[in-house]
Amino acid sequence: MKKIILVGYMGSGKTTVGKKLNQNLNIDFIDLDEFIEQKEGLKMAKIFKRKGEIYFRKQENIWLNQLLKENKSLIISLGGGTPCYANNHLRLQDENVISFYLKASIETLVSRLKQNSDRPLLENIDDLNSFVGQHVLERSYFYNFSKYKIDVNNKEVDDICLEISSIIQNNN
Repeated sequence: MKKIILVGYMGSGKTTVGKKLNQNLNIDFIDLDEFIEQKEGLKMAKIFKRKGEIYFRKQENIWLNQLLKENKSLIISLGGGTPCYANNHLRLQDENVISFYLKASIETLVSRLKQNSDRPLLENIDDLNSFVGQHVLERSYFYNFSKYKIDVNNKEVDDICLEISSIIQNNN
């Protein structure tokens, strides 16, 4: 069973695209961050504060590996940092995985992130442009293990989903 994995920095549209793909393709969608929040009974910000980032990253690895073993097709959006820890980036190349890097410019990401303040890693950040730019630079190595790169700048969600759906069709 194929696993469709969406990768990218926070604000790149992974969850939004995943939900739309779920509607279009009728394949179950799991946002890994939300999935872990449900398992822990805590919001991500509380998990980070109470148990620490390392604990959270271990949970990401455990649950990602579990979901990849599921005997059904799934659409999974990973947290922005998930590919960067515990060799998770190598899973993007698995035979049963079709992985997509939703690539957005720093300007696009900053604009979207300013609209959503519920991001634990962004608390107490003074220069968001520099922070995001540095993070994307550090993480792009891992994101680029994705089999496909999708430029999401100035594109509607429906257009992004059509592009992804076309690639999925060609992989069946």
